[in-house]
Amino acid sequence: MSAQLIDGKAIAAGIRQQIAARVAGRRSQQLRVPGLAVILVGDDPASQVYVTHKRRDCAEVGFHSVAYDLPASTDQETLLALIDQLNRDDSIDGILVQLPLPGHLDAAPLLERISPDKDVDGFHPYNIGRLAQRMPLLRPCTPKGIMTLLYSTGVDLHGLEAVVVGASNIVGRPMALELLLAGCTVTVTHRFTRDLPGHVQRADLLVVATGITGLIRGEWIRPGAIVIDVGINRQPDGRLLGDVEFEVAAARAGWITPVPGGVGPMTRACLLENTLYAAEQLHPQ
Repeated sequence: MSAQLIDGKAIAAGIRQQIAARVAGRRSQQLRVPGLAVILVGDDPASQVYVTHKRRDCAEVGFHSVAYDLPASTDQETLLALIDQLNRDDSIDGILVQLPLPGHLDAAPLLERISPDKDVDGFHPYNIGRLAQRMPLLRPCTPKGIMTLLYSTGVDLHGLEAVVVGASNIVGRPMALELLLAGCTVTVTHRFTRDLPGHVQRADLLVVATGITGLIRGEWIRPGAIVIDVGINRQPDGRLLGDVEFEVAAARAGWITPVPGGVGPMTRACLLENTLYAAEQLHPQ
């Protein structure tokens, strides 16, 4: 392997240490600690694991964390009422509704019901709109974490040909906005894209977020490129693999994220960063 690994796990640990120190400083000044409410509906195993990690992170940095574990039968009106309650709660700086939700629930109006200043996932149209207009406030966590990983390489991003594979609202679209803000020339590919290999081969910087194991062949990677693999796909044998064919890609890339241990820890770290920002800047008390 010739590529340098971008160690998201280590970078995220450093961020948590910094946040813990700032929270301790707030305690010493008799200031309120940041508060995060996490709403989990149903018993999706992956969501349960992810939420457990988030709550553990909150405990590590000293946040006030409130858990709402609701049955899969919970209806839309009950969730809207809970969000309204949390919007009014001055001890809560961030509200997170864990996705995906059970099929009978509509995520869009639930996410829009969260007050934009408590939208620590960065999914609210207000926050996406601010990012699009180059005035970011609370930024979507995965793209924000990826930008931290990219800056850790020391590579000047201005003018790079950046290709984003996947156009989801959670990663692909806000990722493109972040890269534009960083001065890249950005192409977003999706399921209707013609000649995906050609777009990938042109990329100085590649971000892949499709949830399709090994979709991006290693030989497509431009020599020296930065490769960010957002995918995390569990195999029948229990292994976790990304959306990029790692071994071959790593032999060609200049920088690459591992799976696991790359993007995932950064997403959680940026959730903590957003919650602290909300407490310090949006809800100062």
